[in-house]
Amino acid sequence: MPAVKRPDQSLSIELKSLQIAQIITATILTGFTLWALRRILEPFVLGVFLLIMIDGLARALRNRVPGFPRPAALPAAIAAILAIFGLTIWLTFDNAAGFAAESTAYTVRVNALLSLAAQQFGLTVTPTAASLIRQLNPARFAGELAGGLSHFAEGAVFTLIYLGFLLASRRGFAAKAQEFFRTGPERREAALIFERVRQGVERYIWVQTVVGLIITALSAAMMWATGLTHVAFWCAIIFLANYIPAIGAAIGVLFPAAFGLLEFDGVWRAVVLVGGLEAIHFAVSHVVQPRMQGKSLNVDPIVVLLALAFWGVVWGVVGAFLSTPLTVMAMAILAEFKGSRPLAVLLSSDGKPYADLASGE
Repeated sequence: MPAVKRPDQSLSIELKSLQIAQIITATILTGFTLWALRRILEPFVLGVFLLIMIDGLARALRNRVPGFPRPAALPAAIAAILAIFGLTIWLTFDNAAGFAAESTAYTVRVNALLSLAAQQFGLTVTPTAASLIRQLNPARFAGELAGGLSHFAEGAVFTLIYLGFLLASRRGFAAKAQEFFRTGPERREAALIFERVRQGVERYIWVQTVVGLIITALSAAMMWATGLTHVAFWCAIIFLANYIPAIGAAIGVLFPAAFGLLEFDGVWRAVVLVGGLEAIHFAVSHVVQPRMQGKSLNVDPIVVLLALAFWGVVWGVVGAFLSTPLTVMAMAILAEFKGSRPLAVLLSSDGKPYADLASGE
């Protein structure tokens, strides 16, 4: 005879199904809320991560640089982060003007490449850069481009404003925590969650920064050896793209290689450039990065890809940059509560979000 489910088993299955449905509904509603408030939350979250970077750099200067004045650590960290931020913006606009000035030479090169391709494929009509531009109708994208640049400038300004207020109010965080969490165990638990979030995000930023610097330095040598121009700009692109997990660095090295086709007389130097850049990225990301990263993140690789897709849809490029740190933060918080701990287990790589978790609440 088939086994008959007891009433308590049926009730347990129904409760679990209801809990799963609630989690899915909450995820959808949270995603929609984050998307609807993206203009407000994007610069704020960027400001928070810049604050974490500044705090980590200041701590490193105080603890790892012998003789460095402790009172000067925070101002030096702020100056360094803001200098990098400003340098990136300056390189973007300065090289954009350079590309515009060389547009005529690029057009001639594009026509030559199109003619070569037409000969190889036996086309009777050879396309030109002008005909392709007419077919693409760039006027359609002018409004979107202008909107994107406006959004970028607006986001950069608000990010710096949020960062300034966060720096000014950071001293009051401890006092607020004392009032918000009344008992000693609650304060220790909150401090533990904050410390785990901070350490997870700082480790990720540290690993990605060091790996990005290695890839960028080797790529710069490769670009210089092949004779590519605007090397500083391409180095900035490669370094920043490295913070997008899984696909960022691979995409970043394709841009200078593509422009190499427009600058070089033949195609072989461009082929050598793309092969060298991809080899550098593959070697560093598959040999050096795993050794540095170890188990510091403990995030499942498929979760990294899903987080990249989710945050990319919600917040676009900003979400792609912040997808892994936000996932690390979410796992650290979810692991501290009994009801949400199964979600943290799913996000983790080894099923143990944190080895020192207590068995109960």
